Amino acid sequence: MRRVNQLGRAAAFPLFFAGLLLAWEVSIGLFHVPAYILPRPSEIALSARADYPLLLRYTFITGTETVLGYAVAIVVALPLGLAIAFSGLLRRTVYPTLVSLEMIPKIAFAPIFISWLGFGLLPKVIIVFLVCFFPIVLNAVAGFVSLSEELTRFTRATGAGTWRAFFKVRLPAALPQVFVGFKYAAMNASVGATIAEFIGSDQGLGFYIQIATGNMRPDLAFAAIFLLALLGLSMFGLVTLAERVLIPWDISQRRIRGKN
Repeated sequence: MRRVNQLGRAAAFPLFFAGLLLAWEVSIGLFHVPAYILPRPSEIALSARADYPLLLRYTFITGTETVLGYAVAIVVALPLGLAIAFSGLLRRTVYPTLVSLEMIPKIAFAPIFISWLGFGLLPKVIIVFLVCFFPIVLNAVAGFVSLSEELTRFTRATGAGTWRAFFKVRLPAALPQVFVGFKYAAMNASVGATIAEFIGSDQGLGFYIQIATGNMRPDLAFAAIFLLALLGLSMFGLVTLAERVLIPWDISQRRIRGKN
């Protein structure tokens, strides 16, 4: 019975998504919507199949920008968040600065970076980095400073050394909040890459969407949009899988699995 329930939960999203596509397909014919305004899902699939070599190449390009920017953001933001959490000086100086910078739309920097660095890979990676960096570092700080005073005193009372206390208590306690930042960044990483491609690029899914809409081909534009959604879901899914592996004891993971 439990296995049946698990299979039912796993199939819920695919069935719901298939229902949306079916409703979309039927509604186009029912309301006689012209294909140049909104194509049917079946038309989108046929167009994507006809142009799949270019779509796959551009998906790889946008995916590379997304993954590189996201990975660099983790490498830079996590140690910085840790340093801020353990330094009163950094919390009083660097942390307020990061909060202020988070309020600036990162895409506003895209034209500047492209004018400096050209249409290549680097400016897109930098934009993705900026989109991902701030949620990761701010949630890392929140996670590492959230350890309760009672647990801190208990850890000291056990005689655990600094490093042992960090790896056994503080790091596990911070990981749920840290993964909030990881997941938020994963959802928005491909957005940063796509908008950077909108502003200045000669390849990638963002560039492809611009060309498709300019040629009045919404079917091809929607094909690229679906691939972007798949890219974002893949990123989010991998982070969620890592979260389940690393912190299976967290209450959020028990609730996802249907445990009390």
